[in-house]
Amino acid sequence: MIIYLISYCLCFMLARVGWFIPSGLVLIAGALFLYWKDYRASGNLIHLRGLFCLFFAGGQGISCMKLSRLQGQWSLMTWACFLAAVLCFSGAFQGVSQWLGPVRGPHWLKKQARGGGDILPEGKARALRLYRRPLFFSMGAVTAVSLGAFLIEAAVLGYIPFFLRGVPHAYSYFHISGLHYFTVSCVLEPSLYVLYLLAGGERSRWKKAMAAGFTVICLFIPILCVSRFQLIFAVGMAVFTFIAVNHRIRIYQAAVLVCLMIPLYVVLTIARSHDVAYLNGIFEMKNSGMPIFITQPYMYIANNYDNFNCLVEELPRHSMGLRMLFPLWALTGLKFLVPQLVNFPIYVDKEELTTLTLIYDAYYDFGILGVALFCCILGGICALLVWELSQMRNPVGYMIYAQAAMYMTLSFFTTWFSNPATWFYLGVTVIIYLFCRYRQGL
Repeated sequence: MIIYLISYCLCFMLARVGWFIPSGLVLIAGALFLYWKDYRASGNLIHLRGLFCLFFAGGQGISCMKLSRLQGQWSLMTWACFLAAVLCFSGAFQGVSQWLGPVRGPHWLKKQARGGGDILPEGKARALRLYRRPLFFSMGAVTAVSLGAFLIEAAVLGYIPFFLRGVPHAYSYFHISGLHYFTVSCVLEPSLYVLYLLAGGERSRWKKAMAAGFTVICLFIPILCVSRFQLIFAVGMAVFTFIAVNHRIRIYQAAVLVCLMIPLYVVLTIARSHDVAYLNGIFEMKNSGMPIFITQPYMYIANNYDNFNCLVEELPRHSMGLRMLFPLWALTGLKFLVPQLVNFPIYVDKEELTTLTLIYDAYYDFGILGVALFCCILGGICALLVWELSQMRNPVGYMIYAQAAMYMTLSFFTTWFSNPATWFYLGVTVIIYLFCRYRQGL
């Protein structure tokens, strides 16, 4: 952490004198060091603290480069909040880890990370087969519910976003309140399929074909919705589930998987009518000749931190917990009965760029104290999940870990834990967990 603090101080000083690119590179190096430290100690490619430090602090470093004319100098409070987020998360993680005691996993994690050992630690491959049948039924249920909800939305709304042209925000309007949560539950299906394949021992060809069919259907739903995020989330979570189970995937293999997603991402971008001229007009890059495949991911990372700075500078008063309780207001329907509960403006530097950081709502509610408390709680929970990973019995538990890993990886993107969909996914996963626990071996 001392090296990170040094890199953060250097980043701050370089940014204040206008040396933005060196400022960002220094902080990215510090974030890489924190990730590498946790990876070397655990052998776990998706160690939750490592992921948070890499992507939240690394994303800040990318933003510090100031490659867009939309970006400016941050306030001192903004710098303090970003620093507090990493320090509080890491400190709480370390404290809870010491309280829980040593993790039994490092030795087998390191062994498997090098390509040796069984698929499941401590000979659990046989135990996983007990869950094959409930996993199959769970896949069928998720597919039926998600596909049914999608067809109802398409019928009621009268269109499918993928087949529309000239409407950049078609997916934004493809929602029926309440029902859409069931439509997007398709993102859980690929992870269930990974667990089903790893369980092995399935002799029925028609069941294998049906399981593959379920997954193809669920991958096509976000494509037809033209939702790049849902597709990335579904595939990423499946990969993370695989890594959580056996830890054999290496860094270069993960990089290859990311590269394979790029062509599909581009196709969906075109399908959303987001051409190069449209995107360049929004992003306002200083270098107008920068390729769009660099500009778009850069702005989807960098601008979130500038939106947080907008919040810090423009927020007239804190919402005292109402923002982070939005999932409660949404999932219970209270937001329709009492609109004042959710009637809070979003402070961003450009209307079209509305993605935020993980700590946006925490600051909105209670300022820097809210950021510190939120990150302490999150760090403690992540420490518990890492500790549980080495002794997981129910395979659906790996999906819970994979969800947390996705949220840490995309910590630069939005306020995950005040998003109703996050809690809906978790609720569905817990139901599947309990079902598989009840039906195992039957």
